[in-house]
Amino acid sequence: MSDGTLYIGNRRYSSWSLRGWLAVKMAELDVEVTVIPFQRPGPTPAIASVSPNGLVPFLSHQGARVWESLAICDYCAEFAPSLWPADRVARAHAKSIASEMHAGFRDLRQAMWMNLGQDFATRAAGKGRTPSVFANIARLEALWADTRARFGAGGPFLFGPDFTAADIMFAPVVARLLTWQPILSVDTLAYCAGVRAHKLVAEWYDSAAAEDDGWRIEAYETLTD
Repeated sequence: MSDGTLYIGNRRYSSWSLRGWLAVKMAELDVEVTVIPFQRPGPTPAIASVSPNGLVPFLSHQGARVWESLAICDYCAEFAPSLWPADRVARAHAKSIASEMHAGFRDLRQAMWMNLGQDFATRAAGKGRTPSVFANIARLEALWADTRARFGAGGPFLFGPDFTAADIMFAPVVARLLTWQPILSVDTLAYCAGVRAHKLVAEWYDSAAAEDDGWRIEAYETLTD
């Protein structure tokens, strides 16, 4: 019998669910994963019936009820401390950039939604390329470059060879960049490739590809003017 349940949305679309799932898997928590497909227009009643804030991911584990992806990362780090860097200064930086991701980059997230089964690079024809989105991308690239320069020696991730909670928090925006393919620096592309190649990220992509076609949502599959 498992120690609890992680509730997530469609793997194809649910960026925040990706974060929660990665944290739980990295911490090796023994939980069942329950997928609740989104309904649109929302909210999704089945999610609202189980999650305190009506959203996913939501983790129920050994009596603890944890929602919001950053909170789930912190909870999982109690079981797997290596989710955050061991060094105090690096850990402070990791938590700061993870918090910035959690609260920010709104224009990029709205204009370039996550869809792991589409390639919007050629279909988009410039869609979503607004000054505010470019500003978000510029901040993202600068943040990643600074982090890698200061802490990332010896590996493909933000803090080197170890895939940390900071990488987890940025994994969905990596997926967005891979789907929409705006112009990015060589270093940014290398980091995105490293995240995509991680075995757990690859597992999530594979599971997304195997989802029921009936779960697809037209608004997330179609580009409109």
